[in-house]
Formats: sequence, structure tokens, C-alpha cells
Amino acid sequence: MMRFFALALLALALPTPAMARKADSTPRTVVMTAFLPEWDALVKSVDKPKRHQINGMTFLTGRMAGKPVLLMQSGVSMVNAAMNTQLVLDRFTVRRIVFSGIAGGVDPGLSIGDVIVPQDWAQYLEVSFARKNGDGWTVPEAVDADAPANWGMMFPRGVRIGNANEPVKRHYSFGVDPALLRLAQKVAGDVKLERCVQNEGAAPACLPHDPKIVVGGTGVSAGVFADNAEFRDYLSRAWKARVLDMESAAVAQVAYANGVPVIVFRSLSDLAGGDAGENQMVAFMALASVNSAHVVRAFVAALPD
Repeated sequence: MMRFFALALLALALPTPAMARKADSTPRTVVMTAFLPEWDALVKSVDKPKRHQINGMTFLTGRMAGKPVLLMQSGVSMVNAAMNTQLVLDRFTVRRIVFSGIAGGVDPGLSIGDVIVPQDWAQYLEVSFARKNGDGWTVPEAVDADAPANWGMMFPRGVRIGNANEPVKRHYSFGVDPALLRLAQKVAGDVKLERCVQNEGAAPACLPHDPKIVVGGTGVSAGVFADNAEFRDYLSRAWKARVLDMESAAVAQVAYANGVPVIVFRSLSDLAGGDAGENQMVAFMALASVNSAHVVRAFVAALPD
């Protein structure tokens, strides 16, 4: 019995994957992308790269514009983004998170190729599904006064979470870091965006307009490839959303829980159902990835460390 007890204590003392040592001790800015086109737009900007393989993922440490960075892919959608944001925080020394990627436009004033830097991010499918009751709905829990309006049976309920400095409370959105947002505003006027990009094996994809950079407003995320005009209008009206994607709100929530500064840059590859014709994501995701990368490189160059 004593031997069994000693072995049990030894097992508890051994490091688990969650307690594994840091893969790199240098404080770095994490430059996060969701998937390969966004990674490809930035990977050549990392000087003296060193690869780290963890859980089948590649984390690339090096320098960008002279600053220590770590380039990674979160993986597409909310669970991947949350899981791998926590992984990079656990295994590396992170100063801040800077996300670069593509998105769907919700604000009618935005066009494909534009880059938007929202001030906060919300999860629009954190909802209660209500029962139909005549011409109305019976919601399974009380609807908070601060909740955005419902879409049919879907009633937003937010998420309850706190961190080391704030008690647990209900959140409908998570703000990006105010200082990083101010820096983005300063950088925005100095970056030239692309109107055309060469797609591999195809003719160049070109825009009929000069894209622009917009700082501020709300972004929304969910595990949905949204391409529906009516739902787009709802997100604009109820959530005041300007852009939607599948990762950013999850990254912002994990950053909030860990007390890590975060900011997100997203370039529009499509209009989330607001296009006159078919969805344009495939045609313009390379251009959108490049435009977001242009702004992110300038932003990293302007960081103090």
C-alpha cells in the first residue's frame, strides 16, 4: 500500500502536457492567422524563422520588422481558435496577440478588399432557442436587458466569464486593447492596399475601387460560414456589426480571460450574402489576405517592442 501511495504521488509530480515547459522564453507578439492563405501572406516577413511543432501545429518564431514575433494558424472556427490561443499562451511568452485574416462584410459602407479593425468582438450564436408560443416566443431563461434583439427563436444570452482583475459577469462582447487600437489608427493612414492580386493558375483578381482601412465598430463571430442577406441585415441592425468571421471573438475571449492584449485586423473577401451575385470569397481571399498582412506588418513595425 505504501509503495502504491508513493507511486501515485510521483505521478502527480510529473509534468503533464498542460504543465509542459515553455517552448521559447522570448516575449513575443503572436501574429495569428486562421488558415493557409493568411499564413502565406505573412510567412516571408518572418526573419530568421525557427519552427516549433506542438500538437501537430507549426509555431514559427523569429522577427518581423525587427520585432520578436510568433506566427501561427489558429485553425478555422471557434473551438480551434479558442483551443490554440490558449495553447500558445501556455507554451510561449506572449506580449500581445495580433490577428490577421479575411472576413465577410456586414456594414454596407464597406467593400471587398477593405481592412477593418473593430474595437470589440461578439459571439452572435451564444443564444437560447425559444419555444414557439402563438405569435410569440417563450424563452427558457430571462432575457437580459442588455441583450441584442432576437432573430426569430434565437435570443442572445452572452457568456459569463471573469479574469484575474474582474469578477464573473455576463459579456455580450470583448473589447480589443485600447492602446493597440490607437496605434492601429495612427498606422492606418500610412498603408497602401492592393486592388489586384495574382491568383495561382488564374487571371489576376482586381477590384473596381481602391480599398480603405477602417478602425472601430463591432465584429461578430460564430462557427458559421454566413452568406445570407437577411441574416446579414439582422447582424447589422441588432449587433451593430460591421464585419463577421469564424474565429476572432473566441480569440478575444481567451485573451480577456488571460489578461493578454489583443487586436484583430480583417480584410473583406466577400459581403456575407450582400453581394449582388455569388459569394466572392474564393475569388478575393488571396487579395484580402494580402491587404490584411500589409496593415499588420506596418502595425508590428510601429510597436514599441
